[in-house]
Amino acid sequence: MSDDTQQAPPGLADDELATLDAHWRAANYLSVGQIYLMANPLLTEPLRPEHVKPRLLGHWGTSPGLNLVHTHLNRVVKARDLDALCIWGPGHGGPAVLANSWLEGSYSETYPDVTRDAQGMARLFKQFSFPGGVPSHVAPETPGSIHEGGELGYSLSHAYGAAFDHPGLLVACVIGDGEAETGPLAASWHSNKFLDPVNDGAVLPILHLNGYKIANPTVLARLPEAELDELLRGYGHDPVHVTGDEPAAVHRAMAHAMDTCLDRIAAIQRAAREDGAGDRPRWPMIVLRTPKGWTGPAEVDGLPVENTWRAHQVPLAAVRTNPEHLGQLEQWLRSYRPEELFDERGAPRPAVLAAVPEGPRRLGATPFANGGLLLRELPLPPLEKYAVEVERPGSGMHEPTRVLGDLLADVMAATADRRDFRLVGPDETASNRLQAVYAASGKAWQEQTLAVDENLDRHGRVMEILSEHTCQGWLEGYLLTGRHGLFSCYEAFVHIVDSMVNQHVKWLRVTRRLPWRGPIASLNYLLTSHVWRQDHNGFSHQDPGFVDHILNKSPEAVRVYLPPDANTLLSVADHALRSKDYVNVVVAGKQPCFDWLTMDQARVHCARGAGIWDWAGTEDGTREPDVVLACAGDVPTQEVLAAAQLIRHHLPELAVRVVNVVDIARLLPSEEHPHGMSDFEYDGLFTADKPVIFAYHGYPWLIHRLAYRRLGHPHLHVRGYKEIGTTTTPFDMVVGNDMDRYRLVMDVIDRVPGLAVRAAAVRQRMEDTRLRHHEWIREHGVDLPEVADWTWEG
Repeated sequence: MSDDTQQAPPGLADDELATLDAHWRAANYLSVGQIYLMANPLLTEPLRPEHVKPRLLGHWGTSPGLNLVHTHLNRVVKARDLDALCIWGPGHGGPAVLANSWLEGSYSETYPDVTRDAQGMARLFKQFSFPGGVPSHVAPETPGSIHEGGELGYSLSHAYGAAFDHPGLLVACVIGDGEAETGPLAASWHSNKFLDPVNDGAVLPILHLNGYKIANPTVLARLPEAELDELLRGYGHDPVHVTGDEPAAVHRAMAHAMDTCLDRIAAIQRAAREDGAGDRPRWPMIVLRTPKGWTGPAEVDGLPVENTWRAHQVPLAAVRTNPEHLGQLEQWLRSYRPEELFDERGAPRPAVLAAVPEGPRRLGATPFANGGLLLRELPLPPLEKYAVEVERPGSGMHEPTRVLGDLLADVMAATADRRDFRLVGPDETASNRLQAVYAASGKAWQEQTLAVDENLDRHGRVMEILSEHTCQGWLEGYLLTGRHGLFSCYEAFVHIVDSMVNQHVKWLRVTRRLPWRGPIASLNYLLTSHVWRQDHNGFSHQDPGFVDHILNKSPEAVRVYLPPDANTLLSVADHALRSKDYVNVVVAGKQPCFDWLTMDQARVHCARGAGIWDWAGTEDGTREPDVVLACAGDVPTQEVLAAAQLIRHHLPELAVRVVNVVDIARLLPSEEHPHGMSDFEYDGLFTADKPVIFAYHGYPWLIHRLAYRRLGHPHLHVRGYKEIGTTTTPFDMVVGNDMDRYRLVMDVIDRVPGLAVRAAAVRQRMEDTRLRHHEWIREHGVDLPEVADWTWEG
């Protein structure tokens, strides 16, 4: 036991200590029961094999520590009348959080069939990790949760996201020592440099060191305490250490640590809010060291279990078949003295609940963990204010994201008082042409500022840190607690959060089936600096595959949009920012781009998701088109229109239809995605038997995968990014990947029946231009004049 624990002041009265210990023991009993039992929940008869689940699933090792934290959070929340939320980081802490929710009554309020009595206890036990039941980790089904515990690394960034712009909220965050080894968690310690003590709430990290992962020791638990203390102080925290294995002493030390930390937090906030203190504060945190599997079996089959890696999951694995294990399990359960904790009906006794808060102050009932209940509609202005004027298609050029930046600036200004909108990104807001937002809000920053710095603001709501993981975690926590936001990122590097968005989509899919959870604002990505205009940064910055990743996920929750110009980007962004319970991926360029559609046309086209641009084609309505030129994305759209113009000149007799796709999911069958087209719609748009030459922003095989069941799929030929890139000119990127206008014309000639012989000279001219392009850029370093100066003739 450390000196901190031994010397901790005895702040708890003996009767208060007794009630805390009773609650902790009750939570431990319920945690063990969930892992093992399907009957006889109160041990009213000797334990028999048939009382035990046939498949033992769950994780005991972390549960007693989580129960300790929950018990002591209850005490301070009730004593100080706090609004509080807890993020439970350890991967499979489900038994503990469910146990505490049931004890406080929030679980029974959410699920009335799991009553707070013996019958409900039996149901609580049986449903855990049981077919048709609930997962073994903290999940959307768990009252009071906003954090899916199945994947490690994100708890602390979620906690800070929840605290931003909630000045009265305390967000406790339990970080397991296994999770503390992950890269995303390591970066998220720096979130304290962005927490505004005036406008934000407080985050109380609780680093729970129980020493082991699944089968190995953990790094931080093996560090000497002084070295660990130096590390955490280096991160900017003021740690309070609690170490021990004797319950009464640990309870006293933990109560003292909680009071010390909350007193320091209150002093920091008072100094900032009342006295105008401007220096970055050193926020407190708790380092809690308790044995893994604390209070469980000390030894099983002659091998040590408690305080070893063997306590990680199910310490007694053969309870149904091994009488000795069955006896140990009964002894273990009775060690908590359940008769003292639950009355004859199975309800918790008053002493167990003495420190539990009431109503929405309970951790399982806080509205901050059900953000849809707090969500307000975002004040979005009319798009006409930002729309670019389009006299005719292609008559002007704008940078789409710069136009969007003006809209976002006004949204930021309109939410200045209510503070429920944030823009996050990895050091790329200005690079992505969104810098207009700085007029409404600077960049959040609590460190020192220098004269050369620009747009830094202690109260800012633009969040920039060069960690995509942290940006994603902040925004997820922000959205899950009832606010709005947008994540702007270079397209190639959003892959860093592939796994995080997986978890968020899974969360949304489950919550859609939980009527008690309110819909939350969508997670919106703006992916720019995209593959076709990363010619200056080169191959490492060229990857459009995030769209493929997203479209593999639950169709009800994911949307992908590729607006081809500024007005369509405004329309798509307006839709995405108004939507709820989706992940919206918007891919748009930041470089000058032709303006194709008026605002009214853009609205109609985006609502349709895919449509014919009759002004761009040459079909006259008297017969079916000879060929369809389709496009999705800004650069593919330009190349298709340039190809259509070449065909108009060189093959005027050809009936060409031009189709633009904004909503990629429209290509899916209607039975596979809510936005999908029926076969009747699809065949009407693309035809059932005519060649379709499709220029697509990303990897071409995605389009084939989406459309493979269509009748016309054998006639579909897709051009897109083929993982060919370098530092070169913009047009050379499309030539290198065979998506250029000349290649598209050649594709038309190759695939329209009877055209190959008749148009051989035209095809040769296209090929010659491609060859001339290669010579030209190597001599001049810029694209051919007819490409660089191209305009749509109309």
